[in-house]
Amino acid sequence: MHFFPIHQVLAGYSFQSAFGHDIIQMVIHAGLMVKFVLLILLGFSVTSWAIILMKIRMFKKARTETEEFLDLFWESRDMKEVYKASEELEYSPVARLFRAGYAEFAKIRKIQAAGTGSALSQGSDPEITRSTQVIMDNLERSLRKAMVDQVSRLEGALNFLATTGNTAPFIGLFGTVWGIMESFRGIGMRGSASLAVVAPGISEALIATAAGLAAAIPAVVAFNYFSNRVSDLSAEMEIFSSDFLSIMERRLFKGQVKSR
Repeated sequence: MHFFPIHQVLAGYSFQSAFGHDIIQMVIHAGLMVKFVLLILLGFSVTSWAIILMKIRMFKKARTETEEFLDLFWESRDMKEVYKASEELEYSPVARLFRAGYAEFAKIRKIQAAGTGSALSQGSDPEITRSTQVIMDNLERSLRKAMVDQVSRLEGALNFLATTGNTAPFIGLFGTVWGIMESFRGIGMRGSASLAVVAPGISEALIATAAGLAAAIPAVVAFNYFSNRVSDLSAEMEIFSSDFLSIMERRLFKGQVKSR
């Protein structure tokens, strides 16, 4: 194991402390507009990180509960039991999709039991086919609506991350430009253009650009990551919707044939 000399460790610590202290001092001595820009960027950054942490938790639970639901769905033959069990899976978009589809299917069967569909079920084959097609169209529309709702829920707050990634660098650049303008105005008033006079004002102004990038980069990375997760879950919902419609169509046709 290699040990660093104590004077090197202390020197590094002193450099980091001085660097951090210098940043704080530059922020304190920055102009009013630069401070205002930094405050805006701080709000963007804090909100973005809150959304990122919330979405990480949500997508993790959505993935876990979706896998749990799919195992339950394909292993069980009783749709009522699957429906009751799925009510505990609040984060899974596929489970929510199933509940919407099954609720619509149960409503259709209730109408059939009341006599609306029984007359058609005792008719000819074309009438049975037409009745089945109407029911399946209603069920498919219900699933499509539920899928749009779930995608909207998953994409919630992602627009803010996109907005942060697109606008934060420009907001920071605006603060930098304004700070440099103030610095050059001060140089003109003093009548001196030495490096000692120019450097402090420019370094204070550049903090705004650095803050804008610090707010934008995590937001862009998170937006791309979460967008991919939304696409994956949307594909899961598409596949499940197709399978669910096929199963319901077979059950519906089987029930109509038996009732004849």
